[in-house]
Parts: sequence; structure tokens; C-alpha cells
Amino acid sequence: MDKGVSKVITGVAAVGAASMLLTALAACGQGTATNKTTADGKPIVTILVVQNTNQIPIKDMTWAKDLEKESGAKIEWKTVLDTAWGQQKNASLAANDIADLNIRAYNPNDAAQNSAAFEDLNQDMDKLPNVAEFFKEQPVAKKFVEVDGKLYTLPSSRGKGFSASGQHMMINKQWLDKLGLDVPTTWDELTKVLEAFKTQDPNGNGKADEIPMNLSALPTDTLAGWYSPFLFLNSTGIVTQYNGGPTQQGFYVKDGKVGNVMQTEQFREVLDYLAMFTKEGLVPKDWVTSDKYDARNQVGGDTAQVGAVFNWDTTAFGDAGSALEQQYISIPVPSAPGVSADETVWDASGIAGANEFEDYHMAMSSNAANKDAALKIINLLYSEKYSLQQMYGSITDGFLKKTGDHSYEVTEKAVEANNAQKNEALNDRLAGWISDKVTVVGDRNADSVSSVDEAYKQQYENIGGEKNYFPIYVRLSADDQTTVANNNTALFTTVMPLIAKMAQTGTTDDSWNNLQSQLETLNLQQNIDIWQKAYDKAVK
Repeated sequence: MDKGVSKVITGVAAVGAASMLLTALAACGQGTATNKTTADGKPIVTILVVQNTNQIPIKDMTWAKDLEKESGAKIEWKTVLDTAWGQQKNASLAANDIADLNIRAYNPNDAAQNSAAFEDLNQDMDKLPNVAEFFKEQPVAKKFVEVDGKLYTLPSSRGKGFSASGQHMMINKQWLDKLGLDVPTTWDELTKVLEAFKTQDPNGNGKADEIPMNLSALPTDTLAGWYSPFLFLNSTGIVTQYNGGPTQQGFYVKDGKVGNVMQTEQFREVLDYLAMFTKEGLVPKDWVTSDKYDARNQVGGDTAQVGAVFNWDTTAFGDAGSALEQQYISIPVPSAPGVSADETVWDASGIAGANEFEDYHMAMSSNAANKDAALKIINLLYSEKYSLQQMYGSITDGFLKKTGDHSYEVTEKAVEANNAQKNEALNDRLAGWISDKVTVVGDRNADSVSSVDEAYKQQYENIGGEKNYFPIYVRLSADDQTTVANNNTALFTTVMPLIAKMAQTGTTDDSWNNLQSQLETLNLQQNIDIWQKAYDKAVK
């Protein structure tokens, strides 16, 4: 997932978009497919695309018009915004209103639980040579989406430039330099740096307005998410993967054994560390529930307010090249007390593939009226030519420039369209893949996230491979998904208020023991056993 999280539409807008989606899906009529052709005999293929609000409609993108011409089919594009689709996906599955092709709409679990509605693309690989080449170069991508030998969805790859975690720790280097401080390498050093940020006016405006460390609020329905303060678990040697997956629910792997961090002394240590920050005024006192996290980072101008943060990259503070953005650097996470630098690790989302690959970018209806035409379109989408244009924009319109064999340049025109929130590309929503042999110059997002990820090279090596993290292809069966989800609903509703309080005020033996008792009562061990079974099946 890209850092450009889709904007939420609310109220009437969301309802309206959802209503249009239902109308569009009903119009597809996939439950009773017949041979659909135009008056001049062209096959008609309906494609549903889940888009972001910063993109123009796909039907207006030049590369999409070129795709239609090259495919020889008449493409009927149906678009829906993310939030509307989140509200209506289950309804579409229940009614079997599935478009011929679907981009970023259904994941492997959706398809496995409604298998009769989707085409098993493993049976069509002879007509999908570009997809076959993708899987040959990136076998992990196929393992990511294949369920019990069936291939109901195809993944995407944004390319090697995104083989990085989406989680990074940034600190204001300008403040460090002004105060004569080194980059902190331990918790004790970090605490002293944050205390100096609080008391020594590092932004030089004569006001006590500095936020030494800005923390993202805790969720209520799971343990952790993007930019979670529980990234400090890596300081203790426990590997997180907060781009997504089971570690957001607290599960982790150590020497091939699955556990849950909520039952560890390391988790208690992190809770007490966060509580110390709160008591000493080193973080906003309302951080646990505040919705001001982003606003506090992006104050504009050239006077920074925040000293340290967990985020995607330094553009958390402003556009690339802005006065604030240039004040920050990424740093390895400091080690916890008693933990050596060699034992300190970092979030494994990148090395696991969770940033480069996504698993829900193409699904085909089993009732597609013009199957061969639909497969031809899929194969074209997964070509180098159309994968890159989906990601960056049309070559014809000058958003992307071909500079040689497998080499391209993103132009300033594409950057301007992105800044204007009028992207003429699908960006990270592409149904395609960018091969390792492709070089793209000018992708500021890839360049930036790759750059900040360099700080963690040694900490990634300290992880020690798949025995200590979840590969992206570890997946639960449909029945196990239901069991885990049902357990999680009761579990997190109960324990997150307890955890939120301890993160603010610290742990006591009574509060900690109460948490452990609740975890046991609410079937956490059953979930651990289920994830262990899935891990063993996928890895061992």
C-alpha cells in the first residue's frame, strides 16, 4: 500500500457512490451471462476498478483507451471509490454481481469463500504468458495468491523500488545539530534527546511548542497498524510487520514458533516506556486517542514542531524538497535496555514483500461472457508496456518517457498531475507488474522510501530470515479466518482499553495480570495455534 492513503468520503457522498456502484454491478448482469457484443461484432468486457479520489476516471486515461484498441474489445469501465466499495463488496458477492474483470476489488480470501463466482486462472495460463513470466521471476508473488492450488486473483508488483518497509523512524537532524547531540542508539539516549528537544528550544522560536516525539493513536479493533508506537518492539528483538497481516493483531514469529506480543515481557516494557514518555511530557498527552497526528507533523513553513516520529518517509513533514522535509533523516530504531545492537531488528514488511506486492489486483468472473477477450486484456495489462503506464501514466501524453530497453523516466508532467490530485494513472492500484529488469528514473516515492530504508540494512540482517517473520504467503483457511475474526472481535473490544490505559499510565502487577487473564479467557491461544498451523504449512 502506498503512503497516499485514499481520502475518505462520508455522508451523502458515500451513500451516493455506493448506490451508483450497485446500479453498475446490476447492469453487469454476470449472474446470467450471455454473449455480449457490439453492433459491429466486438466482444464487450466490463471492468470494475476501485479507484482513489486523486485519480481521474480510468475511462479518460489515454493508456486505457489504447488498451481497448489493442485488445480488439469494447471495454465498459465501471469505477467506484474505496470507501463505497468497502461498504458494498459483500453485497456484490452475495448477489453474485461480479464484473467480467475486477481491479483491486477482491482478495484471495474473498474469492476462496465464493469460489464458484471466480475464474481459476491457473487453468488459463497458456493465454497469460505475461503473468507466467511474472510468476517465474517472482515465485513469491504466486505463492501469495494461490489458495489450495487455485488462482482466483492475481497480485501486483510496483517493482524493486518498493521492496522496503512502509514503517520508518525519523528524527529532526537540524535539531540534533543545533543542540550538539548525536543520533540516539539506545532508549536511554533517545530519552535524553527527547528531553533536550522539550527544554532547549531547538526550533529557535522562543516558545515551548516543541513536541519531542509525535505518536500515532492506538486503534480500537486491533493491536497495531501503520506507524504504530509498538514499533518499539523491534528495539527488544521482536519483529513487527505493520504494513499489514497478523502482526497487526500482535502475532509474531521467533525461531519458527508463533506467539503473541501481548503475552511478552517485551510488550510490558514498551508499554512502560510509552507511559514514561507521556508522564514526562515527551509526547502529546492525548496521543492515544488524538486525530491530530498528521496535523502536528505538517505545520508548514520552516519552523518544525516535531522532533521524532514513526512514518512512511520524511515527506511526513512536507512535500519533497520543502523546508521542513529536509530537516529530517531516518534512523535505526534505538535498542532497548539489555538488548545489543546485534539483537535489535526492524519491521519486516519490506523484506516479506508486503510493500512491493498486493494480492487483490485482478479477479475474473467465472461467468465472463467473452472469456478469451477478457484473458487477452489481462495479459496486456500485465505487459511491461501497460504495467508501467498504469503505474505512472501514458507514454503518449508525456507522463512517462521511454529512454531505452526496459528503461523509463517519470516526467515533471506526471509529478504536477499528482500534486494537483488529478493522476492519469492507477499508481499503486495497477493490475500489472514491474520487472526487476526495468529501471525507472524520477519515481520520487520509490526513491524516497528506498532512501530512508537504507538506515535499517543491519537491523534487517539481524532478523535472521523467515524463521523470525511471517512471509506474505502465510494464509488462513476460510474456516480458520472465521474463527480468528470472531475471537478477535471480543478480544480487542475487551483488551484495547486496558492496553491504552497502560500505555498512558504504566503497568502494575495487577493491571498486567488482568490483561493476561483476559487474553487467556478470550481464546488468544486458539488464534496462536491457528497461525502456527498456517505458518508451518507455508514455510516448513
